[in-house]
Amino acid sequence: MNVRLIVEFANLFCAGILAGVEVVVHYGLPNPLVIPDEPTRLRFRQALMRKLRVLVPAFFVPTALSGVAVVVLGGGMPGGGFRYAGLAALRLWILIRVVGTVPVNSATLDWQPDAPPNDWQAQIDHAERFNIVGAWSAVIAFAFFLVAAALRLQV
Repeated sequence: MNVRLIVEFANLFCAGILAGVEVVVHYGLPNPLVIPDEPTRLRFRQALMRKLRVLVPAFFVPTALSGVAVVVLGGGMPGGGFRYAGLAALRLWILIRVVGTVPVNSATLDWQPDAPPNDWQAQIDHAERFNIVGAWSAVIAFAFFLVAAALRLQV
């Protein structure tokens, strides 16, 4: 098996897991608003952030690195535009996370559940608006890489 195929497989695997994590976290977890009291809601969010700050980079970094590699190794093969579009969607994902969600999620870990900042819910609502775009940019990146691989296989 050649290096390009191995890298492409790794890219599709990691991009698929990243997209899956994003969809499950955004759409699959219970809405924290159904948790009746604020301290429990914040503890739930803090526990989630502690896990995601390890899990998400574990799949994002290999997705990004292998994404660059499949663009380089793909050369003039069919699907090149989709590979570039996949990288663009990953760049959007990074921008959304760095600007919109990481600052609030990091701050959340320092909040005292029994005495959060007065505007804590507004901060979380702000980050959640970014989460929608972040989740869909990961899904779209995966879809673009998948289409690129399918087009390459048709040759």
